[in-house]
Amino acid sequence: MKLIRWGLAGQEKTGVILGDTWFDTSAFGEDYNERFFETDGLQRLEDFVKQNEGKLPEVPQDTRLGAPVERPSKIVCIGLNYADHARETNAPIPPEPVIFMKSTTSLTGPNDDIVIPRDSVKTDWEVELAVVIGKKASYVEEGDALDYVAGYVLHNDVSEREFQLERNGTWDKGKGCDTFAPLGPFLATQDEVADVNNLRLWLTVNGQKMQDGNTSNFIFNVAFVIAYVSRFMTLLPGDVISTGTPAGVGLGFKPPVYLKPGDVVELGIDGLGTSRQEVKAYVKN
Repeated sequence: MKLIRWGLAGQEKTGVILGDTWFDTSAFGEDYNERFFETDGLQRLEDFVKQNEGKLPEVPQDTRLGAPVERPSKIVCIGLNYADHARETNAPIPPEPVIFMKSTTSLTGPNDDIVIPRDSVKTDWEVELAVVIGKKASYVEEGDALDYVAGYVLHNDVSEREFQLERNGTWDKGKGCDTFAPLGPFLATQDEVADVNNLRLWLTVNGQKMQDGNTSNFIFNVAFVIAYVSRFMTLLPGDVISTGTPAGVGLGFKPPVYLKPGDVVELGIDGLGTSRQEVKAYVKN
């Protein structure tokens, strides 16, 4: 299945995509959150959709999409997980996965605006494959790791490089700003993805191709990453792990190139759809 959440920000309803049509599943009565995944919600949702075949209302495809999961307990990210990206940023190939966190308040819909933070001069883009956890995971073995996956989703790990690298702290400073985690358009369950370690991912800025990579070039593949992260923290159902970005980020250009108001970022992953974000300047509310 392909799961969507749609409607006004903070008032999203649930839905599914069947073929090329969006359907409203709000009558199912559950949001796509920790409890949903923890209690075999995917199976209940599938049963609900089958029982209501031909009866579900359609959702117009010009409707706003929210993130396809309700705010998770955490967004865990893996840094420098493609050798070409490590090289372009003059970083050594990591012997173990680099872990950092994005604030859950950075989560937005796939086509919502990216807002450049106040005082930012180095806001950057990163197309990434993200994994949504399906059941509680702690000290998972690599061979069992994919059993803990609910599905996969497209993610733009927007990053402020000065905050991240020059402000005397952890990477988290430059990763968790509001609007810095556009997620979606949909969550694809595992059966929708033939080989998660062989997916093309790409990103453009103002129509110019910046990133064009493949998850076959992971340093640490999806199963390894899940098992590794679960050694250091318990992963809860609905949690998101973003698996790293290939070469082509703004930081890697000589001289670097960063986002400015008016830019348009578009990105996609094979089988996981595309998203589009317009870049706006911060304005005090």
